[in-house]
Amino acid sequence: MLRVIKLLLVAALLWSLYWFAAGWGLRNGISTWFAEQQRQGWQAEYSALTSSGFPSRHTTRITYPTLADPGTGTAWRADWLEVDSPAIWPGRQTLRFASTPQRLSYYDQTAVIEAAGLQAQMHLAPGLTLTLEELSLSSGAWRISDGKNAVMSARTLQLGMRQTGEPERYQLLISAADFTPGTALRRLLAVTDTLPDSFETLVLDMEVTFDTAWDRTALELRRPQPRHIELKLADAHWGALRIKATGTLDVDEAGRPTGVMFLKVENWRQMLEMAEGAGALPANARNGIERVLGLFAGLGGNPSDLDTQLNFRDGYVALGPIPLGPAPRLILR
Repeated sequence: MLRVIKLLLVAALLWSLYWFAAGWGLRNGISTWFAEQQRQGWQAEYSALTSSGFPSRHTTRITYPTLADPGTGTAWRADWLEVDSPAIWPGRQTLRFASTPQRLSYYDQTAVIEAAGLQAQMHLAPGLTLTLEELSLSSGAWRISDGKNAVMSARTLQLGMRQTGEPERYQLLISAADFTPGTALRRLLAVTDTLPDSFETLVLDMEVTFDTAWDRTALELRRPQPRHIELKLADAHWGALRIKATGTLDVDEAGRPTGVMFLKVENWRQMLEMAEGAGALPANARNGIERVLGLFAGLGGNPSDLDTQLNFRDGYVALGPIPLGPAPRLILR
């Protein structure tokens, strides 16, 4: 019996030594990473690093982290960020964000993010590059504002990103329950008062092949860029309006998409009114577009619904046979 107790004490001592050594290594790795970003010209600061979680976990709290990349004009700061992982394997990380306001800036524009229970879970492949195998982000009620008024909010947020058969290909799933555009966004979209405050459905399901896998260099050096997008379903349902989309796009090195997106639009005439009111559709072009789309809608048996497609080619986009102008560049900054 005494021998068993001695073995248990030795095992406990060895585990304690391992835990404290691994905790020191994690803190040192974080401080070294911040120092390296400073060396590369970033603003990368924090107030303190503290560890907890003994004996089964490593939980490191970074107090008042601030990151600013002068190359992209992007900056982020928060009251704290926790990095949590099982003591036996640090490759399964959980990031917990402060429920107090976080600030995300892009040059002179700042968004204030408030989210209840916001956390991200990451599964990283063994190795120095820390390739992302799976990412899931979840939150309770969240709100993005300009510092005074809400820009958008929702009751929940779910985001999943999972590596598939190829290292560069990821499946992305995004959904937000009760997504609510703010007053400024409703005004920008020329939304009528007949639409409810929030969306009934807002879902995105797609597979994206990037030019490289997501790993530690995605934050430190360069974001992976999309090269092939397979949109399985995009579904936005807002009162009487609904858009569903599927399709496939190839994206060149300049970010220009080529391919077809198939659309099913309910109450498309009301959407044309919104586009005209928002200034996205010239008033002198609306009547002609409405006549052409009306012909296509009539073929489906329900003149209120429209089955059509967005055609992307040579840097331009067309709605069915109607040219819309330059296509957006799909570039991750």
